[in-house]
Amino acid sequence: MSNRHDKKQDDLPYRPCVGLCVFNAAGKVFLGRRIGGPEHVDATHSWQLPQGGIDKGEAPFDAALRELYEETSMRSVTKLAEVEEWLSYDLPGRIAGEAWKGKYRGQTQKWFALRFTGLDAEINITRPGGGGHKPEFMDWRWESLDKVAELVVPFKRRVYEEVVKSFRPFAA
Repeated sequence: MSNRHDKKQDDLPYRPCVGLCVFNAAGKVFLGRRIGGPEHVDATHSWQLPQGGIDKGEAPFDAALRELYEETSMRSVTKLAEVEEWLSYDLPGRIAGEAWKGKYRGQTQKWFALRFTGLDAEINITRPGGGGHKPEFMDWRWESLDKVAELVVPFKRRVYEEVVKSFRPFAA
């Protein structure tokens, strides 16, 4: 898959976003299988960590907690760490034209590590956020941190590798 863009796409801004690496007590991370969307390229690479956009005027950590609830119904979490720098990726050409109505070249993300302190029964991907949000995941599981980068769409892999490196101490 080519990562080349035309000049017009290179001039577009990045969409501000948050990403969440949620660890359970055993040191595994929450991984969701996406329902679809333009980023959904094949069955193997349809898994991802929770993530989502930052609303205007919203602090990144507030956005992280909101997005986590809207995608998974999780609220029983404590903050462990965050990646200091923003991590960015470009969308491949066709996907860039479809995602977010073609307004962004990709995403720049602030990543947070959280510890899930609740019971798995709290997680609800079919009626996330108390049923007030459209489901984004069709399945979920607790996965080894070292496997997440190989399960994500290839154009996000470099960001995921950085997240894995940054948050490895919490996987023990």
